[in-house]
Amino acid sequence: MSAPRPDWMARVLTAIAEEQPAAFTTFAPPDDVDRRSAVLMLFGPSADGGSDVVLTSRSRDLRAHPGQVSFPGGRVDPTDAGPVEAALREAEEEVGVVPASVDVVGAMPELFLTPSGNAVTPVLGWWPSPGPVSVVDPREVERVERVPVAELLDPSRRFTVAHPSGYRGPGFEAGGFFVWGFTALLLGAVFDLAGLSQPWDSKVERPIPEHVLSDWMRNRA
Repeated sequence: MSAPRPDWMARVLTAIAEEQPAAFTTFAPPDDVDRRSAVLMLFGPSADGGSDVVLTSRSRDLRAHPGQVSFPGGRVDPTDAGPVEAALREAEEEVGVVPASVDVVGAMPELFLTPSGNAVTPVLGWWPSPGPVSVVDPREVERVERVPVAELLDPSRRFTVAHPSGYRGPGFEAGGFFVWGFTALLLGAVFDLAGLSQPWDSKVERPIPEHVLSDWMRNRA
């Protein structure tokens, strides 16, 4: 299956440049940050005629964001030409995405993850002819799925996450994943900028599942 890049993907980058949405201004990194990473937001055509996005569940043994749902990605190494190359390299190392098969739309502004002290560059990509994905490095990734975008846009699957720390933020339940934190924030921002979001009730709150919360608590101990 090969499919042309959807028009909405270019709109996202244009909207970020013109509108400076709150998600990117609020979480802009400080000037002195020295830890940089990149993630690949990889969308592609699905067999049912829709589209999907590659999401992973991080290893529960990681010190940073254990067990959380994320995009493929990781640290920008000195040998990388930049965040785009780093995101593609990490996606290959973690879940087997061939870099040459990805149509890179562009890089978004960096976002700062306070818990890990990382400035993260989201790289938007289209996978015109998706290949297989699987866990390549179990030290980093526990599970990988191509999650239908239609599920993520379904208002009944969107809610506000309530964390015991007092954090409140967007959440999704799709593809068997409970998506919250940075990944949910970024997905929501991209869907809004693309004009894909459907009205959903932000007053509906859900707690973080116990198994997700236990991983978070264990690695803070």
